[in-house]
Formats: sequence, structure tokens, C-alpha cells
Amino acid sequence: MPAVDPSFEKQRRLASGAELALLGIVTNTLLAAVKILAGILGNCYALIADGIESLLDIFGSAVLWFGLKLAAEPPDEEHPYGHGKAEPLAAVGISLLVIAAALGLAIQSVREILTPHHAPAPFTLFVLVAVIVIKELLFRKVHSAGHEMDSAAVKTDAWHHRSDAITSASAFIGISVALIGGPGWEPADDWAALFACGLIAFNGIRLLNPALHEIMDTAPPKELAQSVANAAQSVDGVLEIDQCRVRKMGLDLYVDIHVGVAATLTVAQGHHIAHLVKDAIRATHPAVADALVHIEPVYTDAQPPA
Repeated sequence: MPAVDPSFEKQRRLASGAELALLGIVTNTLLAAVKILAGILGNCYALIADGIESLLDIFGSAVLWFGLKLAAEPPDEEHPYGHGKAEPLAAVGISLLVIAAALGLAIQSVREILTPHHAPAPFTLFVLVAVIVIKELLFRKVHSAGHEMDSAAVKTDAWHHRSDAITSASAFIGISVALIGGPGWEPADDWAALFACGLIAFNGIRLLNPALHEIMDTAPPKELAQSVANAAQSVDGVLEIDQCRVRKMGLDLYVDIHVGVAATLTVAQGHHIAHLVKDAIRATHPAVADALVHIEPVYTDAQPPA
């Protein structure tokens, strides 16, 4: 079974992620300008806060772009396993940015609640509807790509877009309440912004967890290791699988597997089987960048160990 070189597919996925990051930068720049301007003209702090969150999204997308570009760098003398850890590090950076943004916006929302002000202008509702639609579409596009790439950073960036949509939806509800309720209900949009901050912080913490696990080399799902072991077991000459470990490095997977072969085989025959095992694993799992195959002898009753 011929080995499958995953480098081209990896580069394609990284390039796709970088393009999505650039799309996020352009979209968030336009939305931030529109929301902040509309918030100032429409006397709506929830919309201004939403615009500030979009400005932070720009930085988050830039961190994602840089992380994916660095992760795409090939292995070198100082990084023999490549630069894949840059990808979960970017995810950590984006998650921390989301949490920090939520905290800052929450503090300002409380200040606005305690400060008397006029009700927001009705036209701000139309701005928010457009923002919600755009951000939800962007979330679905980026989230789908993140699952296809199995990229923690891209999936984190996708939820950053969803958080923005949630913030805008909360602002829409708050402004509607303020306009319908009339005098005395002016802070409703600020309460909505505060509620959105809690949702944003929750998402930031939830997305931080898998990125930290990947940095700490937490084992991937057991089903993946079992699937790798099954691919190795399918090779002629493999009698048993003694151990199979898989670790994730950015978009790549690295396998350490111990396979048992007949003790009567020559070193050359065992070496040949090891190559067949590596080829079988990479053929069935293109994300595997390398597999370290350790050959162990399997003795029969007629051939006890020396």
C-alpha cells in the first residue's frame, strides 16, 4: 500500500484557514466602523460596546492568521516536529482575548447602567439585524472549515464570530425593550450588553480548554488510536498490537506504535513490515505526519525466547 504524503493537504488546509482569518479581519473592520458610528449617533452604548468587541475580533483574526502561517513552516533543526504548536497557542491567545474583552465590556456596561442617559435611536435596530445576519453566516463558514481542518484556532475564531452575533442579538433585545418601555427603561440596552458579556466570557473559557489540552499533549479520542491500531493490524505479518499512542501537533498527528511479528523473521523482514505499517497508517489517516513503529518479537510455544 503506497504511503500518502499529507504535506500538500496540510498546506491546503492552513492556506484555507489563513484566508478565513483575512476575511474576518476585513469583515470586522467594516462592522466595527459601522457599529461604533451608529452607536454614537444613535446614543446606544450596547452598539458601541459591540463595535469595540469587533475591533478586538480584528486582533483575534490577526493572531489566528499569524499562528497558522507559523504552523505551516516546515520542520527545522531546532523544531524537528515542525511548528504545529503555534496553532493551539493562537487559540489560547484568541480565547484570552475574548475573556478580557468580556470583562472590560462588563465593567463599562455597569458604569452605563449607573449613569442616566437618553434612550437609543430606533435606527440602531436595523444596524444590529444586519450585523447578526453577517456574523452568523461568517460563524457557520469558519466553524465548518475548523471542523474540516480539525483546527482548535479556527474553531475558536469561529465562536468569536458567534459571540459577536450573540452580543448584537442581546443589544437588539435591550434596545427594543428601552424603546417600547419608554422613560425609565433607558438602561435596558446596557443590561443586555452585560448579559452578552457573560455569554462571551463563557465561550472564551469553553474554547480555552481544548487548546490547553492540545498544548499539554492530551491524548486524542480513544477511537482515533483504535482506528490507527486497526490500520496497523491489517498489514500482513503483524500478529498483535502491543501499544499505540497518538499525539496532536497543530494540524498533524504523530503515532508511536509497538507491533508484534513472528520472532523467526529476519531483521530485514521486520524492517519491511514496519514500513508497511507506517504506509498503512498514513494511507488511512492522512493527518498523520509520521509514525514511529517499534517491532517486537512474538514467540510461539515451539520457539521460546532465548
